[in-house]
Amino acid sequence: MNSFGRLFRISIFGESHGESVGIVVDGCPAGMPLAVDDFLPDLERRKGGTQKGTTPRQEEDLPIFKSGIFNNKTTGAPITILFENKNIRSGDYEKQRDVPRPGHADFVAHKKFAGFEDYRGSGHFSGRLTVALVAAGVIAKKILTGIKITSSILEIGGEKDLDKGLQKAIDEKDSIGGIIECRVNGLPIGLGEPFFDSAESLLSHIVFAIPAVRGIEFGTGFAAAKMFGSEHNDAIENMEGRTRTNHAGGIVGGLTNGNELVFRIAIKPTSSTPKEQNTLNWQTGKIENASVKGRHDLCIALRVPVILEAVTATVLADLMLLEQRIPRIDS
Repeated sequence: MNSFGRLFRISIFGESHGESVGIVVDGCPAGMPLAVDDFLPDLERRKGGTQKGTTPRQEEDLPIFKSGIFNNKTTGAPITILFENKNIRSGDYEKQRDVPRPGHADFVAHKKFAGFEDYRGSGHFSGRLTVALVAAGVIAKKILTGIKITSSILEIGGEKDLDKGLQKAIDEKDSIGGIIECRVNGLPIGLGEPFFDSAESLLSHIVFAIPAVRGIEFGTGFAAAKMFGSEHNDAIENMEGRTRTNHAGGIVGGLTNGNELVFRIAIKPTSSTPKEQNTLNWQTGKIENASVKGRHDLCIALRVPVILEAVTATVLADLMLLEQRIPRIDS
């Protein structure tokens, strides 16, 4: 339910306006140096309030280690990391409690959990919990020696000029989505398993744990449906498996093929938009006009690249451990 992975296993917990959010990372090799400073660059990339189009809510996001680290090195035991929630305004959500936000989890969460869910700031459904995913990614990246993972925004609102796409939303006083690409270099051949644990299956599974993700494609993706087989096939050029083209995106038959892993994800517009919409008031049973109050991202895609890198690293670290390509003792 709230856990993912087999050997490198993560468990996420907390709510947006609760005391803290956090993560437990199990399976990390013992003896690996790990300190607060290792986390700060990626945590800073995820923060809101630091760039146009992101939420004004700012949290310190300093990791608090509770277990699994001794004398600044991992012990081999589960690593527990907390992030305190200090900058909260729960009153914004009390006012709109009777009107579930269109496109958000408010209505379905209320039905599933019979009204016991923590609705403040979206509770456990909030993008706030992605800070914990980023923390797990920092550890995974450190394990993946020689493997480079990078993500970048390709477009916002259909515009390759990101400022132009963002300005469209600002002018409309609305939210907007985007496309993000992830590239991984340095992978060995053979990570993944046929069918259910294919590399694409595992990556897709964790990618959809990022709030607002609506689609994923590998290599040429949906464009492959318009191609001939001879055009889409990647000709193998040497015994290392290098291919002349990379329409497959680095995965064939569910297994990494040693070429660059390439995939893209679609991020929907933030559902919490200030634009007035018609929606149900579940106390009166009537449709009424409402706009969402509170502090929200104009374009949540702006904060996703580092999160995408983190979840990708999490999957790859697990696969590398399963293939015994990473020793259980870091030396």
